[in-house]
Formats: sequence, structure tokens, C-alpha cells
Amino acid sequence: MIGTWGNAGGNITIELHGVNGTCANWRKFVSSSDISLFTNLEVGMHTVINGANLFWVERGPQDGVPVVFIHGFPFSLEMWAKQMEKAGGDYRAIAYDIRGHGKSDVGDGQYTIEGHVDDLLALMTALKLDRPVIVGLSMGGYIALRALERAQERFRAAVLCDTRSEADTNEGKLRRFAVIASVKKIGSEAFAGEMVKAIFAPGAEQHSPEAVGNIRRIIAQTTPLSIAGSQLALASRTDTTASLASFRLPVLILVGEHDVTTPVEASKAMQERIQGSELHVVPGAAHMSNLENPAYFNERLLTFLGRVAGQ
Repeated sequence: MIGTWGNAGGNITIELHGVNGTCANWRKFVSSSDISLFTNLEVGMHTVINGANLFWVERGPQDGVPVVFIHGFPFSLEMWAKQMEKAGGDYRAIAYDIRGHGKSDVGDGQYTIEGHVDDLLALMTALKLDRPVIVGLSMGGYIALRALERAQERFRAAVLCDTRSEADTNEGKLRRFAVIASVKKIGSEAFAGEMVKAIFAPGAEQHSPEAVGNIRRIIAQTTPLSIAGSQLALASRTDTTASLASFRLPVLILVGEHDVTTPVEASKAMQERIQGSELHVVPGAAHMSNLENPAYFNERLLTFLGRVAGQ
């Protein structure tokens, strides 16, 4: 089972074996230097889920309502630093690196959204998370939507950020295939420079240079194999639109007003189909709404969490 640990100095590794029969071992890294955007982080661990080492971090009270943050493509759990800091005050906040990203194993690069959902549900079981609130941005939103479609009863509520329920059109698939060919040729660093221009609002490099720089660094550190594999996963994802009307849990939808990747209209379409859901457009933000306007994003997120925590 999971213990409760305080901050500690040095490098200490603790291994537990056979947790719920789902993972081979756990490792706790108490050195916070491994996670550059997090400070005073209490727990950072690897655990084997479905044959791959997945890296995850946690902060907040062990008995708090669990909140699971799922990052987008091709980022890492670092993108949730500001939300983990805020949510970790009252809730058991957990963020993890999706297979192929951050400090999780790359594996064979043959990823699917279905496989990512398998990983999420298995990680929830390993951590004994009882009906967490799930928060997903972009690809993380696709994973959240499919997880809700498969196992809605396992979740308390959902926050869908800068995402959409529709599958890719043929044109969208072809664009992803072009990205695969390009990243194999130019490499991750050059790809990172191109991608940040598409996902941040105009002027972000002047207004939010740290956020842009950190995301550029994270993308550049992601292998071309992972980037290509994730593009295949995104291109092959299923359409979850038909299931939206069956959702019977609180849902918050957040989207940047300048998001061209998953535009406001896509969020409005989800909001119309999900009974009782609420939609907020994040001022001044594009696709990275949690980083471009964290004050507004966090206010809406914490208000929502406060409301659903007692349900």
C-alpha cells in the first residue's frame, strides 16, 4: 500500500512489490530536482503499469478527494505545476506522464488512446483512487472522454480542457501523417519551435516567456518515436460524441478564446450535449489555457472542485 511521506533530503529509494497484483514495483524519489517545475513536492514515483514504467507525482492530503491531471501532446506532467500547487492544498492531486512522455517509458511507440485509457484505469486501481475528478487537456481530454465512455462510474467529475469529442477528419489524419514524416526528418527540437507557435496565443513569447520556454523544452526532450507514435494514436482515436448525452456526472469545460487547435465551437458542441455541464472561455489564451491564463483557469477549476468534492 501507499505510505505517507514528508519531505526529505538526499536520494532515497523505497520499493514495494506486488501492489494489488497490478505493478511489479514502486520507487519513491524524494529529490525534487527531478521535476524542474515543481517545488516542495512530496511524492514522485515510478510504477509499472501494463508493462511500462509510468512516472507520477502527488501532493496534498492522502484523505482528500483525488484529482488526476492528464497532460496533452507532446508534453509532460510538468505542464500542470500551477494547478497541482493550488489543488494540492485541499485535494489529493496527482499528475502522471503518459506512456512515451516525460519520465515514463517510451516503449515501442505503438500507442493508442485505448491503451492510454487502460494505463489510466490501471494506475487508478494501483493508487486506490476512489472516484477521482479527472482533468485532461487536449490529448488528455481525449483520454478522459474515452475513459468516461468506458467506465463513467469510476469518476466523480470531469474537467475537459481545450479538447473535443470528434475524431479526426481525413484532412486531420493527413496532417498528422505529415507531422510524423517531418519530425523524423527535422528532429524534436526543430519540431518544438514550430509547435509552440501553433498552440500559444500571439504575443505569448513576450507575455509568458517562461511558459513558452518550458513547453518548448519539454517537446524538444520528447523523442521523435514518441511524437510519431502519439500522432498515430490521435489519428486513430474513436469519436466519443455519441456518448456525451449519457454522461451523468458534473463536467466543467474550459477552452482558450484563441484556441485554433480545438476551437471554442468544439467546446460549445460538447457543452450542448452533456447534461448540466458548464463552459468557460479562458480570456487571452489559446490551446495552453492553463498556462496562458493560470489565474482565471485556476479560479474556475478550484470553484468546480469545491462544489463536487462534497458529492
